[in-house]
Amino acid sequence: MRIGGLQKLTLLDYSGKVACTVFLSGCNLRCPYCHNPGLVLPEQSERSEIPEAEVLSFLERRKGKLDGVCITGGEPTLQPELPEFLEKLRRLGYAVKLDTNGTNPEMLASLLQAGSLDYVAMDIKNSPARYAETAGVPGLALTPIFRSVSFLLRGTVDYEFRTTAVAELHDDASFVQLGDWLMGAKRYFIQCFEPRETVLQAGLHAPSEMQLHRWAELVRPKIPAVEIRGI
Repeated sequence: MRIGGLQKLTLLDYSGKVACTVFLSGCNLRCPYCHNPGLVLPEQSERSEIPEAEVLSFLERRKGKLDGVCITGGEPTLQPELPEFLEKLRRLGYAVKLDTNGTNPEMLASLLQAGSLDYVAMDIKNSPARYAETAGVPGLALTPIFRSVSFLLRGTVDYEFRTTAVAELHDDASFVQLGDWLMGAKRYFIQCFEPRETVLQAGLHAPSEMQLHRWAELVRPKIPAVEIRGI
């Protein structure tokens, strides 16, 4: 496992759980608003990776104090060792949440079938029409992402969809189309982009609070459980 970071305590990353967050290195997307370039491009980072044994030892010591583990990235499903790692977490008694961009539906389906996940948070970058632009990958194939969305909509695991809203990348049409695409989803979050010096592309801005609320209202006819994060 290529583990790029460990947040030893979080009350935010896994709703309803006292958890830690394990950050896995490497990603196949280049979202211009990404806050974790050191994980996306680990070869350009000065951060050293953490041995898996060190993380497991920490979790062994924290049994009874932590409820769950959030696995995020980068993109965790790119790592072939992920199923084995999750099984080790299960044997330690932890609930497991996976953050994913949905580009590896085969891995996602396998993990769901194995019962390795308690919760999945899938990033939905934008409407299909602007997906490749927002993901930073020209010509990005969307079929794998459609398949991952379909898996989650079946409701075999608790889940959420979420979109990080950026003023330069999203508009009213984006959220009308997202509502149509994700119709019937259990829950959907619109997350407000936070400008930081570390993002992959400079010059991006957060939408106004008014705009975020308007976008939420455009989605609600298709997904009633819509919330805004980051304001």
